[in-house]
Amino acid sequence: MSFVEYRDTIKDGDTAIVFLGHESMFPVKVQHGTVTQTKYGVIRHSTDLIGKKYGSKVTCSKGGWVFILHPTPELWTMNLPHRTQILYSTDISIITMMLELKPGSIVCESGTGSGSLSHALIRTVAPTGHLYTVEFHQQRAEKAREEFREHGVEHLVTVTNQDVCKNGFGVSNIADAVFLDIPSPWEAIGHAKSALKAEGGRICSFSPCIEQVQRTCLAMEEFGFTEINTLEILLRVYNVRTISLQIPDLGKAAEDNSSTGFDSSNPSNQGSPCANLQQGTVQFKSGVPLREMVGHTGYLTFATKSLF
Repeated sequence: MSFVEYRDTIKDGDTAIVFLGHESMFPVKVQHGTVTQTKYGVIRHSTDLIGKKYGSKVTCSKGGWVFILHPTPELWTMNLPHRTQILYSTDISIITMMLELKPGSIVCESGTGSGSLSHALIRTVAPTGHLYTVEFHQQRAEKAREEFREHGVEHLVTVTNQDVCKNGFGVSNIADAVFLDIPSPWEAIGHAKSALKAEGGRICSFSPCIEQVQRTCLAMEEFGFTEINTLEILLRVYNVRTISLQIPDLGKAAEDNSSTGFDSSNPSNQGSPCANLQQGTVQFKSGVPLREMVGHTGYLTFATKSLF
């Protein structure tokens, strides 16, 4: 099993996603002889999972059923164990685009955290690219290595445990892009410039506070970065529904119907626009924003390494 290569069949040692519903899913490591408890009953790995196809509908011991999904970076972001605050798909998508990543790209990242962005970056640069990720906290770095190994992507990522602000990324002049998610990114801008290729590259810094953004932008200008811009992404979800509105009686509909010989009692005319006019209502699809939405997550500052 690999997060960057799809496989049809579930095998022992795989990480799979147990899907109970859009608001309820969780990851499970498939192992012979192991059982997983759900609200629909027990899932027995040996008989219910191993050898089955990903996407299968599995019946639990109480008669309810779940789907077993192949893991993706998006599903992992929704279900991973949180060791730190994480980036979600809304921010990840714009980061991947604005850093101009593609298969074969070399990316430097700090810090690794829970690995949400790391999995998405690895999937984007595979199969010939590489991710160099730096994590200050030793236990988080070790856990990240373990997860990358279990997810079959260890050959695409190098995890380093050190302080990026003091020691940098451990590489020079090889990166196409650099991403910073640390408390004081302005202290790592010089190291980021050293890691980027001589012919240029892109940098992104994620910061929750505008004061961090101000200091980071000043540091970027000091080190010669150009095209500096800051943005934030707000996801607004719309609920599409059918609504009925009453049509105002302007005194013309009745006259038009009588002049055309329209018979509202005829069953064949019940679904016509004239019938709706007679009933005084009309139905149509409407998009209404939800009353609650995810607000501010952080500011994304992008810049380009100057060639001069």
